[in-house]
Amino acid sequence: MPELVLNGLVKTFGQTRALSGAALSLRGGEVLALMGENGAGKSTLIRILAGLEVPDAGTILLDGTPLGLTTPAEAEAAGLRFLHQEMQIVPGLSVAENMHLARPYPSRYGLVRWRALAASAMAALDRLGVTHIDPRRDMGALGPGDQMLARIAATLVETKGSEPWAYVMDEPTAALTGAEAQRLFAAIETLKAAGKAILYVSHRMDEVLRLSDRVTVLRDGAHVSTLPIAQTSRDQIIRDMTGRDFSNLFPPVAAPVTETPVLTVQDLAAGPLQGVSFTLAAGEVLGIAGLSGSGRNVLLRALIGAVPREGTVVLNGQSPGATPAEGWAAGLAYVPRERRAEGLMLQRPLAETIALPHLAALSQTGFVKARKIAAMVRHFAAEVRLKAEGGHQPVAELSGGNQQKILFARALAGAAKVLLLDEPTRGVDVGAKFDIYATIRALAAKGAGVVMVSSDLPELIGLCDRIAILHQGRLKRIIPAAGLTEAALLEHCYEKEA
Repeated sequence: MPELVLNGLVKTFGQTRALSGAALSLRGGEVLALMGENGAGKSTLIRILAGLEVPDAGTILLDGTPLGLTTPAEAEAAGLRFLHQEMQIVPGLSVAENMHLARPYPSRYGLVRWRALAASAMAALDRLGVTHIDPRRDMGALGPGDQMLARIAATLVETKGSEPWAYVMDEPTAALTGAEAQRLFAAIETLKAAGKAILYVSHRMDEVLRLSDRVTVLRDGAHVSTLPIAQTSRDQIIRDMTGRDFSNLFPPVAAPVTETPVLTVQDLAAGPLQGVSFTLAAGEVLGIAGLSGSGRNVLLRALIGAVPREGTVVLNGQSPGATPAEGWAAGLAYVPRERRAEGLMLQRPLAETIALPHLAALSQTGFVKARKIAAMVRHFAAEVRLKAEGGHQPVAELSGGNQQKILFARALAGAAKVLLLDEPTRGVDVGAKFDIYATIRALAAKGAGVVMVSSDLPELIGLCDRIAILHQGRLKRIIPAAGLTEAALLEHCYEKEA
């Protein structure tokens, strides 16, 4: 079996040392989990493997022979295939075209063989166990879960030249439902049985403990441990990642839920949603669960006014308006699922992202007060434990967890009455998750209501007071979270009748 060994990797960007002695060994026929908090160096290490960055020091050996990975082409030639965390799609092209973006299209006499292209894509999807995606459809017509499955299948497209032997998967299940994730896990087992290696990067501990043969932990860019999964535990991995213990990831409820309604939704219709009605109490955390296509993400976008809606929405006795600007002004705050595409201005100072929905309150006679912005940013950055050089630092320079905290700081800055959270801990490490959970519970204790969509079932059960089940655009039931198991919640999601 092939073996790839990285040892003593060092990488510095300006004054920031991203890697400081990082190491791992990846072997054919196994799943190696790579764990670490955001900012631990995982993404930099993956970029080195992909030929996108060159280390300042250290060695990379394939079967004992030095391996040059200075370009993506060299990584491809070495048999490495990658599925990066952020969505990388061209919505206007077909699924098959998207799956072949990094490789030549089949052609004859200079013309694309469209049937062969579709057949190649279908074969890769079949290897993943996916039969419901038509490779001729536009990628933009698919839901996020199916887009992720297509991107995963793209790493399985058979091409001439180097035979892939190692697959690097960075948070591949972040947008997948339970059923979609199960198909991915089955494909991973198939690859492993064929002697392939999988470097699996995920913040979902249950997945890591289930799938992995070994786990490597990085902290502050350095190698901390590599252990067989049978010789470690959830608590040990967390200690290695963070240097501290978490006796309970989910903070306790500080105050009972009141009977005072803060948000009332009646007969809401938007996109696939039809006749959705519920009441959110002050201090309550309401989870939204459902399969892909259930309308759970559309629900939040409709409430904030990002998509047209029908029906009645009442926030503290008044309408919050029909546009995002009106919603923010009325006391709604929205944290989107795709933080890079929908929430952040990556190349701008982080203070601008935090202040953007609140400029009216920060201005006087039409002029924005820089001092007010600076004071607001310092206060709310501290409240969410944001790690940054200051409000002037560009968003793109921060880790994923800290980018997510920017969105929470923006939400808190408006003294929101209701927070709308779409996958609030997607791609976030355990330390940042704990901070985010504590922030959510602290807001609820102050009387804010929270509506939270999450595909992480333990997160819904551990953090929410009640959970609303959506199925094909309709609200089936709302159930208490206390005492609920993952299996029972998943069963509710699959049931068709209320």
